[in-house]
Amino acid sequence: MKEIRADLHIHTCLSPCAEKEMTPAAVVREACRKGLHLIAICDHNSVENVAAVKCAAENAGVAVIGGIEINTREEVHVLGIFDDDSALGKVQEVVYRNLNGENDPGTFGEQLVMNERGEVVRHNDRLLIGATGLSLEEAVRTIHRLGGIAIASHIDRPSYSVISQLGFIPADLGLDGVEVCSEEVPDIPENLTVVRSSDAHRPEEIGSRYTRFLLEKPTVAEIGMALRRTQGRRVMAVMEEK
Repeated sequence: MKEIRADLHIHTCLSPCAEKEMTPAAVVREACRKGLHLIAICDHNSVENVAAVKCAAENAGVAVIGGIEINTREEVHVLGIFDDDSALGKVQEVVYRNLNGENDPGTFGEQLVMNERGEVVRHNDRLLIGATGLSLEEAVRTIHRLGGIAIASHIDRPSYSVISQLGFIPADLGLDGVEVCSEEVPDIPENLTVVRSSDAHRPEEIGSRYTRFLLEKPTVAEIGMALRRTQGRRVMAVMEEK
């Protein structure tokens, strides 16, 4: 077992609210500079920059796992992270089938699909900032069906969180964990484990908040065991850089 410093919520320039400087190489470079061992790429309603970040991270010393931040019908944000790359394509198909609207770059920002060298492959024209037609329950169920882990995003924020939108966390929702941003943790069901992540939209935000895990290796399967507190895996601490 070893300590793994993980930031499980990082956006790239594909997310309309992220800076253009969040290129695959820049994300990897900053993660390494901050001493992170593991990062998860979780753009809004899309996985199309995950492969480029993974390529940019080859031989860089930081592991990259693929993910997505789904905006549900209730406007609740939930992270789905996956070990299996094929699952990313499948979750993307489900999200895109349930996502309407076209992006207005002047209003919401550009949505850049890049390769590992930071070259723009194309502009994503979907309204990635929008809410999907998936309910929160459907989003969590989809993530689990495809072998992923579901973590409720920034539950302590006044918008786009399960608590801000519903007022509580349904006991039967089936979440694997919850993410917080502040020092104070809201009341949550006892069976849920807390993680802290940066939700980075700018390079300097990467690793500003992270989680220290005790894992055998940096994988989603291992994180799942830590969130369930089984087989010696666990969350050691949730951290914030001062």
